[in-house]
Amino acid sequence: MTKKGFTLIEMLIVVSMIGILVVILVPQYKYSVLRAKEAVLKENLFQIRDAINKYYADKKKYPASLDDLVSSRYLRDIPYDPIGRSQQWQPLTAEPLEGEEFDPEALEGVIDVKSLSQAKALDGTLYSDW
Repeated sequence: MTKKGFTLIEMLIVVSMIGILVVILVPQYKYSVLRAKEAVLKENLFQIRDAINKYYADKKKYPASLDDLVSSRYLRDIPYDPIGRSQQWQPLTAEPLEGEEFDPEALEGVIDVKSLSQAKALDGTLYSDW
């Protein structure tokens, strides 16, 4: 009479193989999620900057705020910052260089945006520098 089933050694081998796979795959999963968030951040920054450029090309002035881009229908909604987890962005306004003629009415408004996150990206740069 033969007994059917697994031996203790077979079970230990299977459990240890599963453990090895988990140790390898969990960090890869975390990095893939972060890489996806970084890709979304880059795309959202591109969309906002493109809308600012189109607004300037059409109206010959920069928007006073990001809400102006939405109300003028250059954007449907202010994009989400996946790293900072909000729709808040750091707006950058034009500032004159030393000795430069500066027309504050033409260059008044938001000329660029940055992420509010102070975290570092996978490449070592700060998200707020993108």
